[in-house]
Amino acid sequence: MDLLTAFIDIVLHLDAHLLALTQEYGVWVYAILFLIIYCETGLVITPFLPGDSLLFVAGALCGMGALQLELLVPLLVLAAFSGDNTNYWIGRLIGVRLLKRTNGLIKHEHIDKTHAFYEKHGGKTILFARFLPIIRTFAPFVAGIGLMRYRLFMLFSALGSMAWIGSLTVAGFFFGNIPVVKDNLTIIILGIIVISLLPALLEIIRHRKRAT
Repeated sequence: MDLLTAFIDIVLHLDAHLLALTQEYGVWVYAILFLIIYCETGLVITPFLPGDSLLFVAGALCGMGALQLELLVPLLVLAAFSGDNTNYWIGRLIGVRLLKRTNGLIKHEHIDKTHAFYEKHGGKTILFARFLPIIRTFAPFVAGIGLMRYRLFMLFSALGSMAWIGSLTVAGFFFGNIPVVKDNLTIIILGIIVISLLPALLEIIRHRKRAT
């Protein structure tokens, strides 16, 4: 419970935690951000990491001058693209065996929902999924299991990475330090999380209605 409380505190007060990390570790904070984005998109066991809100807050810190936007954006685009590709090849090479041996660590309902999304939208799933928490973590994994053509995967992954990283960091850069936003950043972060999760929640509700 203490670990969960600490995680929730970090998510809801990313501005304070990230600013403290920047002040303490300097340029190494770029490596920390790279690792978080890479893990959220590249490892099927870490879909809980705060991607959207983290990007917005990082952009806001760029607006404050604590970080450099021109360095942050390409670095995190690389992190997202690299994570996607790692996840794709994990799925392609050992995905089926991994699902059998994780003993519930990878939730099959997440895989099923992502697969349904993939069936509906095809290769564009890799692009759309960037803006959907949980699904963005499992989409490249499912694409690998489904043997999606790698060149097509790389194209959608690159476009999705640039759109996701660019839009949220730039939004944070321009709006994160407006007084009304800055004074209510916890609420803004909650709003980003809710909006990000809303499509997945609506899909769950629709699925349950169809089941009944």
